[in-house]
Amino acid sequence: MMTLAQVSDELEIHFKRIDTLLPELINYMPFKESDFDDIEKIKTIDSFIYRFTKIQDRMGEKFFPLVLAELYEYKRSMALIDVLYKLEKLELLESSDSWIEYRKLRNTLTHEYPDNEDEIIEAINISIDAYTDMKNIYHQMLDRL
Repeated sequence: MMTLAQVSDELEIHFKRIDTLLPELINYMPFKESDFDDIEKIKTIDSFIYRFTKIQDRMGEKFFPLVLAELYEYKRSMALIDVLYKLEKLELLESSDSWIEYRKLRNTLTHEYPDNEDEIIEAINISIDAYTDMKNIYHQMLDRL
């Protein structure tokens, strides 16, 4: 099993990479369908989506359970929703519903269907704010440990 330090190190890499490309990404906003024809924009968007997905996955699957384990509040049988509720109860997560929405956002970003470009564009635009919130959640949890 990975340690909290190992997961944090991995998350830090993803945060740094997004922070590096974020100014360029924000410069492209709001995204539109024609952006999918610009290879430079696609590279930036794809990089952001990849890192966003990694952060969302790692925080939910590894980081949150390890945070609870540090506080002696984690059981291996806990589903993600139980982990989120426990974090909310401990006031380590403001809203479990928000995290569930970020999970849905992550799922939307990872499914590329030709007929859902508008949905993906909207998800990309929303995910930039979600990224900032996820990063804040991460730092606030580390500060509380």
